[in-house]
Amino acid sequence: MEKEMLALVKLKEGEENFSKFMAFMQSEEGMAERGKFAIPPRTIAAVTPDKGALMFKVFVTDEDGMKSFVSGENALMKPIYDECIESTQLWDLSEVSL
Repeated sequence: MEKEMLALVKLKEGEENFSKFMAFMQSEEGMAERGKFAIPPRTIAAVTPDKGALMFKVFVTDEDGMKSFVSGENALMKPIYDECIESTQLWDLSEVSL
């Protein structure tokens, strides 16, 4: 079952961290890993003007896999997490009737 989640990623100081992080996320390897727990083509991303933080609306198919990836516990994500990411936060999203 698909679930919508919001991930907030705060990057470590330095403009190169944004480029390194995004290069990994958009690489074939990164896309394949993300595809194990989410639907990458449906991900919606936003970046702060200073490129110090990113926000992702993710359509998740495996919540445990998403948590592992976002927390840096995923083996493939760990090196980029340790090098570029200062902190992450993750929220469940639910629709609000208007």
